[in-house]
Amino acid sequence: MSSILTNISAMVALQTMKGINTSMGKVQNEISTGKTVATAKDNAAVWAISKVMESDVKGFKGIADSLSLGSSTLSVASKASETIADLLTDMKGKIVAAQEENQDRSKLQTDIVALKEQIASIVGGAQFNGLNLISGTEDVNILASLDRSASGVVASEITVNRQDLGTAAGTYGTGTSLAANGTILNGASAVAAAGETAQVTFAGTWAANDTAQLTVGGVVLNHTAAGASVADIATHFAGAINALGLEGVTAANAAGVLTITSTRAFEGLAVTQSSTTAGDGTSDITAVNGAAPTGSNSATASTVRQRAEQLSFSTSAKVAEGDGYRVTIGTSSYSYVAGKNETMEDVAKGLKIAIDSAGAEGVTTRVTQDTTTGAWMLNVDNDGSGSASLAFSATGNAGGKASGGLFGLDSIDVTTDKGAQAALSNIETMIDRAIDAAAEFGSAQGRIDTQNDFVSALTDALTAGIGTLVDADMEEASARLQALQVQQQLGIQALSIANQQPQNLLSLFR
Repeated sequence: MSSILTNISAMVALQTMKGINTSMGKVQNEISTGKTVATAKDNAAVWAISKVMESDVKGFKGIADSLSLGSSTLSVASKASETIADLLTDMKGKIVAAQEENQDRSKLQTDIVALKEQIASIVGGAQFNGLNLISGTEDVNILASLDRSASGVVASEITVNRQDLGTAAGTYGTGTSLAANGTILNGASAVAAAGETAQVTFAGTWAANDTAQLTVGGVVLNHTAAGASVADIATHFAGAINALGLEGVTAANAAGVLTITSTRAFEGLAVTQSSTTAGDGTSDITAVNGAAPTGSNSATASTVRQRAEQLSFSTSAKVAEGDGYRVTIGTSSYSYVAGKNETMEDVAKGLKIAIDSAGAEGVTTRVTQDTTTGAWMLNVDNDGSGSASLAFSATGNAGGKASGGLFGLDSIDVTTDKGAQAALSNIETMIDRAIDAAAEFGSAQGRIDTQNDFVSALTDALTAGIGTLVDADMEEASARLQALQVQQQLGIQALSIANQQPQNLLSLFR
């Protein structure tokens, strides 16, 4: 049935045209925006996911900037610490030259002062964007990543430890007592110039042709008795020991008691004694420092301890930043305040530098480690040129401000024999600290650069993921557009034909 009121064909063609135009509008929008999901109405779930990922990408781009800034700052600090290590090595060369008395030490000292000033200049200027990693002790945190989980987003950081290469003495604290962490061996309360002694007591029944043997500092001495007089035996050994010419070693007899005295500052003297009998069937008992051998022909040994007194540090105690230790020698006190991540070895070496820097007359120091317990020890000697005996005590307190890593550098003075000798050992400590600082910075920079590469790759991966979700396939969109254009043209033709049907009815009435 045909009707002039209702054109069903035109209505169908018109609806088809509307669908085609809607599809064309969507395809044209994809082509113009490049996205299949441009707004939430296109696909709410995918759109929401893409927006979260886009926010992460923006965050990681900010992190990349932070990592690049951190890497640049570390690069400056690393170069500065390496340069300081080189300058300290140059300074060591001057100090080594100063060990020779036939050198113009004043000119060497002038060169050393110039190197000190250059190091100070580097420490002051080694900053990037106002941040100096070789001055101060506070940690620096560099934003490294965003960690997303069900509980939310958390920023993670890379912590860089500052390496203070300043020369400040620090501030001794008044906090918790640390006195128990340091023990003066042998209960000494004074550093005395008088030597340490060991006594060999010749006792028992002696007869002609009885023999005795004494080993002093590795040298074996023998004696055959002429009679029963123990005084003659002791006198013989006293003369024999003195004739050896061992540095700092003397011996004397008093009524059969041989006293061996050593004034060696940092070296003990081993003494081993034995006795034999000849025909009388008894053991001619002798003793070293009161310790008697057991059985016939046996031996007993002793060590004449070094003249220097020893401050031994606990092997179990930890060292925290701001822990200060103080040694009093005579009427003067010398302090060192530990920095971050330091050990008792650093404390012992710091105190040594503090004492050496003061240049107290007659006082010399050395740091050693007990081979049995592993304890670090500060050895303090007094040769008596200033005072025959100096009071000796030690204490410690927490809560101070750390000394600089190159503490004592300003006090290096090679114009005297004592100063040159002290500087030689102390410069090694400073070189080690500068090298450790450079190594720490290098390690941290390597980690940051690796993280930066990862963040860059991760950003690319996230961006690619977002594109997979929302980007339009332009080849597909182009093909669809061409198909829709053909459909549109056909739709127009169909609508034109449908619109002509009412005109065809007129022919029925002609």
